[in-house]
Amino acid sequence: MYPDETQSEEQKDQSTTTSDNINEIVPSPWDLDEEIETQVIPTDEESVKPYKSTTTQPIDAEYVPLVEENSTDTPNIKEEPTTPPVVEEDSTDTPNIKEEPTTPPVAEIETELTPPVNGLQQQEENLKEEIATLQQTKAKLQQEVMAQTEAIGRLLPEALNQLESRRQVLQVEVEKLERRKERIQKEMRTTFAGTSQDLAIRIQGFKDYLVGSLQDLALAAEQLELTPQIQEPPTPSVMENSPRSVRNSETPQFAEMGFEEQTRQIRQILDEYRKMPDYYGPPWKLRRTFEPIHAERVSNWFFSQGGRGALRTVGSRLQNILVASAIVSILRDLYDTRVRTLILAHSPERLGEWRRGLQDCLGIDRRDFSPDRGVALFEDPEALAQKADRLVKQGKLPVIIIDDTEDRISLSMLQFPLWLAFAPEPGTQSSIDRF
Repeated sequence: MYPDETQSEEQKDQSTTTSDNINEIVPSPWDLDEEIETQVIPTDEESVKPYKSTTTQPIDAEYVPLVEENSTDTPNIKEEPTTPPVVEEDSTDTPNIKEEPTTPPVAEIETELTPPVNGLQQQEENLKEEIATLQQTKAKLQQEVMAQTEAIGRLLPEALNQLESRRQVLQVEVEKLERRKERIQKEMRTTFAGTSQDLAIRIQGFKDYLVGSLQDLALAAEQLELTPQIQEPPTPSVMENSPRSVRNSETPQFAEMGFEEQTRQIRQILDEYRKMPDYYGPPWKLRRTFEPIHAERVSNWFFSQGGRGALRTVGSRLQNILVASAIVSILRDLYDTRVRTLILAHSPERLGEWRRGLQDCLGIDRRDFSPDRGVALFEDPEALAQKADRLVKQGKLPVIIIDDTEDRISLSMLQFPLWLAFAPEPGTQSSIDRF
């Protein structure tokens, strides 16, 4: 009897069911040729997620034992956890199918790609941080630009208003200065000419008075008997006239008759300065080249104006200083140490130029510049007049020299015997407004 015949019907049914299940689990040999499905490994953030292989691996047929349908002993076949076997709920004896684990190449690929992916992730994080930093910097700069723009917008109208107000103030000042300039020019054309004419008339009258007095003195001197005779005591009128003649004889009058000796001496000195200049002479002697134009001005002041008057400027302050130095040198030859030179200028700079020029032309030094020595410098005409008055009382001979920038002459200086003023060219205006 065959074994199948001895089995009961239920056993046959169970056996049939088990064999059917096994046939469902065991793949067929033709399934080995199926292509392996591969999944592309992403390189972005998804690569950080745990990798799951969807590769369908065929089951190797050599690990599956052959089971006969009528066999009662079913081998225990175990499967991988990833591919559980399909077992019907009604079966009582479920065989365990075991598959040998395989090492897929995906793990190696994943191991090789992990460092580059980590590097890319680090670069991505760095770029994100840099982008965030740049965005913050951009926002900060935008805020600063907006703040500066608002500040400029606030300051610009204020600055424009200030500039406009300053422009208006300057325009008003310019208009005032223009009106002042016109007024000064008008005064120079009218008042200065009238004052000069009045001054010239007064000087001429004083000159005529002195001429008449000297003529009277000359006539009185001619009438005097020089031989000693016993005479009666002089009358009071004669006693009054004699001191007057002595005082007037001490006052230089270069343009009058009776002073031919002084005139001859002055002309001789001028010729010497012009023809034979001595550049290394003693102090108070002219040491510069003396041109004919300078000699003409000096002669005019001595013989035409009598040592009292104004000369037109030669062209520059240095030339004026040369003319004044020649006059001072001649007076020192005539009157020696009695001469005191008083310079009047309205600023320390002008006085400094006069001091340097006189030192250069006359060969004097700083010790000669003081109120009690040869030359004194003044800015105030009243102080100069007071000093000249004291010198006259001391028996000295003050010589007043007025710079060409002095457009007004104090009348208190006209009472002294010797004064020289340099007048600017007509139509020119003083460089410094002293009104």
